[in-house]
Amino acid sequence: MSSNQMTAERVPAIKLAISTAADAKYVDGRRSFFKYRDLGVTDATGGRMRAQVTSADSGGLTEPTGWHYHTCEMQLVYMLEGWVELEFEDGRLMKFEAGDSVMIPGGAIHQETRTSEKLRLLEVSLPAEMGTVPCDPPGGAAN
Repeated sequence: MSSNQMTAERVPAIKLAISTAADAKYVDGRRSFFKYRDLGVTDATGGRMRAQVTSADSGGLTEPTGWHYHTCEMQLVYMLEGWVELEFEDGRLMKFEAGDSVMIPGGAIHQETRTSEKLRLLEVSLPAEMGTVPCDPPGGAAN
């Protein structure tokens, strides 16, 4: 057996994904006031992973999204520009700025409370399909 055959048998079929600014593809997302740029990872991984850039040029989030959790294995957010404030079920209120990241396990209750008017963040989820389920505030939460 050749080394190429052995490698093909051990590695799941994943295709190359290239996304340039010139050919940016925007898709619908969870919030109408954000723009969502698909980076082609969902198609390249057969739905095993999603990567997108979420952005707002003006306006951002002015009131909390409401408590919710996601039906996925995990959601990773890396801030590129601006900031987002998240509240977690354990009572922590965190402001994530450019260069900060957070990995939220699927099922973890949280809410976005505010964002800067201009922001850009990279979001990755496993798997690509990530549902959002509204829920009651956790015990002791203000709203």
